[in-house]
Amino acid sequence: MKAIILAGGRGKRLRPVTDYIPKPLVPIKNIPIIEWQIRYLKKFGINEVIICTGYKAEMIESYLNMKNLGIKISFSIEKSPLGTGGAIKKAGSMINEKSFFVINGDTITNIDLKKLSSKKNAIAAIELRTKYGILETDLEKIINFKEKKEIPNTWMNAGIYHLEKQILKELPVKGDIEKTVFPKYAKKGLLDTIKFKNIEWYSIDSFKDMEDCSVKVENIIK
Repeated sequence: MKAIILAGGRGKRLRPVTDYIPKPLVPIKNIPIIEWQIRYLKKFGINEVIICTGYKAEMIESYLNMKNLGIKISFSIEKSPLGTGGAIKKAGSMINEKSFFVINGDTITNIDLKKLSSKKNAIAAIELRTKYGILETDLEKIINFKEKKEIPNTWMNAGIYHLEKQILKELPVKGDIEKTVFPKYAKKGLLDTIKFKNIEWYSIDSFKDMEDCSVKVENIIK
């Protein structure tokens, strides 16, 4: 199978680092995010990765062309931002298979792609996690603290999709899949999910995310 990595964003929340390098090349334990992602995809039998790039695309291409990661890498370059839907639509012209995976370019995880592929148009879901400490109270007394607690049975989009090729024709030329096709498919009962509990998942949006992920990344992607 093939996978699309959405790696065209500017990563403004990681400035000033991303003033000089694109977000996919931001290092976690001295290895860029994009390389960790390719290792992850390769582990699940992905034989080709299509990388959607825009901001500082030439730096990403140059880095990966110097590496031998044992997987075919193609590039879909956006002259101007197309949104997630437009990026997938553009890159989809390189896909002949019946289905493919999509992963956000800042996500590092150990979600099982084989499980996700068991449903046609499916979003990987994980339990929502708070970024803040939770107070357990009894009337007006605090009795316990819990940090970054998972909220049971409240599910969030993990930024990893298994999609049928036929969805490409419904995607906008410019716009986000999460705001266009996904709501339409959901109303029609055409959108599934696989729920993952007790997994590792990081969206690298801040320096704190980088720090937290670096502690576990080598065990997440072995």
